[in-house]
Amino acid sequence: MYPYYLVIADKKGDGKMKYRSVFDIIGPVMIGPSSSHTAGAARIGRVARDLFNREPKWAHIHLYGSFAKTYRGHGTDVAIIGGLLDFDTFDPRISESLEIANRLGMNIKFFEEDAVTDHPNTARVTIGDDQGTLEIVGISIGGGKIEITELNGFPLRLSGNHPAIIVMHNDRYGAIASITQILAKHEINIGHMEVSRKEIGKEALMVIEVDQNIGEEILQELHKADHILQVARIAE
Repeated sequence: MYPYYLVIADKKGDGKMKYRSVFDIIGPVMIGPSSSHTAGAARIGRVARDLFNREPKWAHIHLYGSFAKTYRGHGTDVAIIGGLLDFDTFDPRISESLEIANRLGMNIKFFEEDAVTDHPNTARVTIGDDQGTLEIVGISIGGGKIEITELNGFPLRLSGNHPAIIVMHNDRYGAIASITQILAKHEINIGHMEVSRKEIGKEALMVIEVDQNIGEEILQELHKADHILQVARIAE
């Protein structure tokens, strides 16, 4: 079983310690030997689980760069699966997550990729069941922090460190306003927001990081907003 760790994080990766807050100095409480390869990987898996909103029946995990070279020794494999099982970074069950997933009937495949990516700690996680599939690309940027850079082919920038809603919508006039008006009505403050689309007039993706968790009642109201196809949330 992996021990607990408190990690002192070098945010620049060059030995020069520059911090924005105390949480950049002290890494997460976690199971495993590495904040980047274990805690960050667990958070990537858990964001995928949050967006899928249920336990997947299968998972295909493509690992790149340092992740691909060291994932067994650093616990990246058990961490990502632990995240898919909705385990937090400090949950002792992470060390047994592969066995737990196997008992639950989850079909898991890991792929070591040679392609060069923008960041050395990169994972492409594809999960699914009889109802659908979801694919994210996540990077672990150090100190247990992550960024999600792609969702179902849409480019995005999502930290996973704040509550957020992910909205798939038709690219129509008023779609963004219908969402922001509901959030304003419930006094939900927006910390970061971005919108991406593949083609004009087709499906688009809205990513909104907020200052507090979104409750079920607000989530259902967002589902009914104009031009909205799907809404998912990430809790803090």
